Amino acid sequence: MIKNNDIKLIFSVMLMLISSVSNAQDKVTIFAAASLTNAITDIAAQYEKEQAVQIQTSFASSSTLAKQIEKGAPADIFISADTKWMSYLQDKTLLKVDSRVNLLGNQLVLIAPKNKAFKVDMDKNFNIAGAFSGKLCTGELDSVPAGIYAKQSLKSLNWWDSVKLRIVGTQDVRAALIFVERGECDAGIVYATDAKVSNKVEVISTFPDASHDLIVYPLALVKNASPTAAGFYDYLKSEKAKVIFIKYGFTTNLP
Repeated sequence: MIKNNDIKLIFSVMLMLISSVSNAQDKVTIFAAASLTNAITDIAAQYEKEQAVQIQTSFASSSTLAKQIEKGAPADIFISADTKWMSYLQDKTLLKVDSRVNLLGNQLVLIAPKNKAFKVDMDKNFNIAGAFSGKLCTGELDSVPAGIYAKQSLKSLNWWDSVKLRIVGTQDVRAALIFVERGECDAGIVYATDAKVSNKVEVISTFPDASHDLIVYPLALVKNASPTAAGFYDYLKSEKAKVIFIKYGFTTNLP
């Protein structure tokens, strides 16, 4: 015969299990490019106030995040800083393809530590190597989107050969920003949005859009995303989210 205490114990365990399942369903994990750190953090906090959902964030280079998702990391939503790494996952059938949209745009800028700016002309005849001393920081040139865009621009402006041996490639664009903030690099190539959140660097100039591929941030649901993720996915495309993205310098009207 089951005693009352046993019934209470069973009932308590059932409640704990139900609560655990509920909590698991009410958590959404988003993997987003490092340059989105501030904007996504703010949007997630705002969404959590409106909905009983916990938003878990992970920020790194798009390449790192894509490889983590490929290896089975429990992401529900992915935002890349370029189309390459989103397509990488799409080709491996790891996305809900119908959910893929181009969400944001950005610009590429040349920066220096605060009060250490130098003159630059975005011209093929300009001697960029003689304009500053020391290293040039940007994302890893062959994998991190910011670094890929930077290499394209440097080649387009015929600056590549003169500075390629002075380039420091970092794990993501925010790491490049930090190196410039600390003065460990005398120049850096980052996104306009990265420079905007720092009071320790100066924007010297903006690279011509024609000097690199269009900077596009695609958004998509990961193939095995939880049903709860759809709500936050929609929120990221909403006017409320757009206000925050624009506040941090992203463009939302893509061509």
